[in-house]
Amino acid sequence: PRSDVIPQKTITEEICIHTRKMKLSLAFVAAFAASASAFEVKSLNPSNYDELTSGKTVFLKFFAPWCGHCKAMASDWEKLAEEWDGHAVGLVAEVDCTDDAAQPLCNAEGVQGFPTLKYGDPTALEDYQGGRSYDDLATFAKENLKPVCGLSNIDLCDDEKKAQIEKYQALSKDDLEKAIEAETQKITDAEEVFKTELKKLQDKYEELLKEKEAKEAEVKASGLGLMKAVLSKKASGSDEL
Repeated sequence: PRSDVIPQKTITEEICIHTRKMKLSLAFVAAFAASASAFEVKSLNPSNYDELTSGKTVFLKFFAPWCGHCKAMASDWEKLAEEWDGHAVGLVAEVDCTDDAAQPLCNAEGVQGFPTLKYGDPTALEDYQGGRSYDDLATFAKENLKPVCGLSNIDLCDDEKKAQIEKYQALSKDDLEKAIEAETQKITDAEEVFKTELKKLQDKYEELLKEKEAKEAEVKASGLGLMKAVLSKKASGSDEL
């Protein structure tokens, strides 16, 4: 063969190699562009919480970076936070519960699973129970991230809530701490009762399951299989062995 002719196989291999390199390059560019365009959601911890949430109605995500559900909603949360960035009233932010500096916030809010979403007055957050799609989150934010009744907006409170605020404002710091401790203990007690009763249900379930399996084994050992075999033989028109 002529030495100046490149074999067809070599040309094909070169094309394949070039194509793979192009795909890898495009994938890298896409990944870099996505990373570069990701909005940096405000991350809260005890040292910046009061400053960033002052006068705001908030929508917060308590999360752990390793959490699969947290990863799945990350891009939607970034999009939502960017849309509300700089808003006069609403704030969409997050708290990384694996960050030692932020953990006191997670503990104070009783966060036990991820992601946990909370909203409202920064000093009295409420649990978000809605959907997790972007449309669900965006609709909820639009309807709820507005001035609400609270210490910063007492004029928005009804008479009952105003009376409650005045009652607590009249208490001393020590009395408030004792009252908070007592109410928090009620939640702790309720959680303990739940765990205890759930354990009882689990034990009962296991007991019933064992009884069921034992009865099934007893029935099968008593000849159920043979009865079915004989019935099948009869149904086929022949009951001779």
